[in-house]
Amino acid sequence: MNAKIISRRRFVGGVAAAVGGAVCRPDLRAWAQTAEPVAMPGERLSPDAYDSLVKICFNENPYGPPESVLKAMTGALKYANRYGYPDGGIMQAIAAHHGVSPSNIILGAGSTEILDVVGTALLAGRKKVVGAEPTFGSVYEHATGVKADAIRLPLRADFRQDIPATIQAVKDNHPNVGFVYVCNPNNPTGAIVTKAEVKELLDGIPADVPVLIDEAYHHFVESPDYATSVPYVLEGRQVIVARTFSKIAALAGMRLGYGIAPVNLIEQMRPYIDRLDVNALAKWGGSAAMKDTAALERVRSDILRTRKKATAELERLGYRVIPSETNFFMVHLRQPVRPVISAFRERGILVGRPFPPMLEHLRVSVGTPDEMARFMTAFKAIMV
Repeated sequence: MNAKIISRRRFVGGVAAAVGGAVCRPDLRAWAQTAEPVAMPGERLSPDAYDSLVKICFNENPYGPPESVLKAMTGALKYANRYGYPDGGIMQAIAAHHGVSPSNIILGAGSTEILDVVGTALLAGRKKVVGAEPTFGSVYEHATGVKADAIRLPLRADFRQDIPATIQAVKDNHPNVGFVYVCNPNNPTGAIVTKAEVKELLDGIPADVPVLIDEAYHHFVESPDYATSVPYVLEGRQVIVARTFSKIAALAGMRLGYGIAPVNLIEQMRPYIDRLDVNALAKWGGSAAMKDTAALERVRSDILRTRKKATAELERLGYRVIPSETNFFMVHLRQPVRPVISAFRERGILVGRPFPPMLEHLRVSVGTPDEMARFMTAFKAIMV
C-alpha cells in the first residue's frame, strides 16, 4: 500500500472540536461556545454539570479506583509537602510484575509522556516515525513538534494494521527511520496486531530500528493470537513497551505510565524526562493497583461483558461494529459522524471525536451498564 509522508498534522482534539450546536443546560452551552479544540470536557463545567454527563469518549475506566488504591493514595497525602518521599515501591512492583530489572523501566506522567520522550530521544535529526493511520495520534503530533516527519500507512480493509507495508516503508526509508510505532490493540479501532505479526515486523526490519509498542489496552484482550511484547525486551531486541495506569487501573486523572526497554534505550530516553513529573499519590496508587489483581479482574470482566452486550445490540439494529479487543469499539454509522457526535452531546452524552479518514465511524468507550443503556436509548433516537 502507498505510504504518505506527513510533516504537518492538523490535530482535531478533544470533544469540543467534534461537537457544536445547542445543548440543554446553560453550563454546557457555555462550554460548547468557548472551549478550545484541545480542551477536556470538564475544564469549563461546574462539578454538577460535569458529573451529569455520560462520559464515554476517552476510554476511561467508568468505575473509578478500587478501595485499596484510594486507601494507598490517601495515606500518601502526608508526603504532599516533600520531594524525596518513599515512593510506595512502584518501580519494584513493575519490575516484579514483568520479570525485568528496574534499570529496564522508566516512569512517566501517563504513557503519553513515555511516547513523547521516545519521540524526542529517537527523532533527532529530523528522522521519521512509521506507523498506522488512524491510530493514537500523540506520537505524530509530537513528531511535528520536534520538526520530524511521520510515514502514516492506511489500515487494511479489515481495519487492522498492515505489517508487510510497515516493513517495506521502514526498508525504503532506512536509515532515516527513528522508530516504528505500533498501538496494540489499536486506538481507535480496537483491533490487535497478532503475536505472529509482531514477530514478522521485528524480524523483517533492520535490527537497529527501535519499535515502540503501545500496550495501553493490553489488559482487555481475550484473543489467544495476542501476546505482550515484553519478552522481546528480555531478549535484548530494540523494543520499547509502553503501559498506562489510566485504563484498567482507573488512574487517568493521576497520570501514571511507564516504559520497558533495553538499558541502552532507557538511557537515551532518561535525559528527556523529569523524575518529579509523577506525583506521590500516583506512585502509591499505582503500586497498590498492581497488587490488587482481583479488583482489576472484576473491572475487566464487567467492561467486557458490557461491551459485548452493547455491540450485539448495535449489530441487531443493523450497524456493523469492528471487532474489538479493548474497552471501546467503533460502529459504522453509514453517514457522517460529526452531526451524530453533536446529537449525542445535546443529550448529555460525550462520545469519541472523529478519526480521519474513518469519518463514518463512531468510537464509543464502554461505560457502566446504566451509561450504556443511556447511550443505546440515544442511539436509537438519533439513528433509527
